[in-house]
Amino acid sequence: MKIKLNHMSRWAAAPASLLALTVVAGCGAPGQAGGPAGDERSAGASAEPSSRETTEAAGAAPRLAVTYDGGVMVLDGESLEVLDTFPAEGFTRLNPAGDNRHLFLTEGDSFRLLDLGTWSEPHGDHAHAYTTDPLLTEQRITGSHPGHLVNHDGRSLAFFDGTGEMHLFDPANLSADSLIDTTVTTTDEAHHGVAVPRADDSTVVTIGNEESRSGVKIVDEAGETVAESTGCPGVHGEAVAEGGVITVGCEDGLLIIDGEEIRKVDSPDDYGRIGNQFGSEHSPVVLGDYKVEEGAELERPTRVTLTDTGSGELRLVDLPASYSFRSLARGPQGEALVLGTDGTLRVIDPASAEVTREIEVTEPWEEPVEWQEPRPTVHVTGDEVLVTEPGTQTLHVVDIGAGEVTRSSELPEVPNEVGSASGKAPAADHAHDHGDHAHDHGDHKGHDH
Repeated sequence: MKIKLNHMSRWAAAPASLLALTVVAGCGAPGQAGGPAGDERSAGASAEPSSRETTEAAGAAPRLAVTYDGGVMVLDGESLEVLDTFPAEGFTRLNPAGDNRHLFLTEGDSFRLLDLGTWSEPHGDHAHAYTTDPLLTEQRITGSHPGHLVNHDGRSLAFFDGTGEMHLFDPANLSADSLIDTTVTTTDEAHHGVAVPRADDSTVVTIGNEESRSGVKIVDEAGETVAESTGCPGVHGEAVAEGGVITVGCEDGLLIIDGEEIRKVDSPDDYGRIGNQFGSEHSPVVLGDYKVEEGAELERPTRVTLTDTGSGELRLVDLPASYSFRSLARGPQGEALVLGTDGTLRVIDPASAEVTREIEVTEPWEEPVEWQEPRPTVHVTGDEVLVTEPGTQTLHVVDIGAGEVTRSSELPEVPNEVGSASGKAPAADHAHDHGDHAHDHGDHKGHDH
């Protein structure tokens, strides 16, 4: 792995983490990744000092973000009232920032900071909660073909497929008024990949190039490879299970990364692709999709996988309806959730692999051919499960314990992706932002998702 140091952050202060094969001076437009000395930050132009009014709330006030064709809207998490809408260019995606306040909007060649305007500040044995107007800021992390943005162990990392650049940053320092400090390293070759930062300053990163992807490696803080596996064709996606165990998917199974150990779990079929995984800190079992038609543009799978990251046991669960890559999520207690094209949300016990509850949520629907097109999406925030229904421009809130839709709201635009911010102080919210966010994609030409 080649390490290219562009920007300073609090992790870059450790001498060992500065060891590099290549150290270069930045070059490019001011305020962009690789900008000139004196403005060595991966961001857009600085925002004006905020004039937004701050209000103290009775408690953490969750908010939602929903993309639509041409922009993103921010909603109150309780009332589902639309607080504001912001225009955005091109096809946009939502990525958790890692601080329970901000999201990153994938827009063009950048991750653009979206402030949902809700946060809490610790004060002794409690916290004070605040809200302000949401804002689509001018702060950006820029690069070629932004892909996955992962939050793990209190740090966040943005991956750019076009260059293999990995931008590491501290989500606690994000602000609408401040440029974003990142430390930049690069993979050996550019590819559609993903990287997961860990508390010991190591990084789990995919191996590949523009033609193919073959596995992952663990790179320590000095840039040295600790372990690697190249037995994972078509590596894609990531999830984190109980105990911080990481998985990535393969076209014939998945890899389990635990500490410095990498293990392969084989699919029961010669071609059994687990391209998208969904983990929970409450369970050692990872939920995954399962496709067996190699080269098919649009396979409508009816089976999901449940893989125990401790034992390595992989089980297939047959379902009565197909699903899409945005149909899967993990519930508040680690339940495996799958929304079928029959409109039914199925709750699966990850320990027994049994469907324990079926909840009718939407009308039956068909998966669009193009992966960017809106389709029902499942998103979990706190104790609530959100389900969009593009056909009726509706957002549903589901109580999986009660087995019912508790409220619904018609939206002014056709919803596509959903993100959220709890407004809690990060130390009080231990859940990792993995699995049910915008890093998981369907299969389509030219991007191999």
